[in-house]
Amino acid sequence: GAAAGVWGGLVQPGGSLRLSCAASGFSLSNYDMSWFREAPGKGREWVSFINVYGGYTPYADSVKGRFTISRDNAKNVVYLEMSSLKPEDTAVYSCARYRHSYFAGQVSSLDQYNLWGKGTLVTVSS
Repeated sequence: GAAAGVWGGLVQPGGSLRLSCAASGFSLSNYDMSWFREAPGKGREWVSFINVYGGYTPYADSVKGRFTISRDNAKNVVYLEMSSLKPEDTAVYSCARYRHSYFAGQVSSLDQYNLWGKGTLVTVSS
């Protein structure tokens, strides 16, 4: 299966948007997850991580205090609540499944993930 179902869109600076990542073919409750983003002309950047219980949620400095990651294991969904959006937040956002069944650190490294959602474009513009 693959993580899928990330719905982005167009939002004005200062606005808010919530992304959803619905897992298909596996149970999210067994996996830690992350959100990444890729801005135009830049590499993929880690945004945030959430462990299976939701008790550990580190953030990239660029989004700390503005973004909130959460999960609903019963619904098999991971969320990214984004607020105070800036034009520099414009990017394709993707969810990713952590490859380990235990915490092995390096949550911001691309190679720690073995399943990626298709991604969706979030555009912050007036």
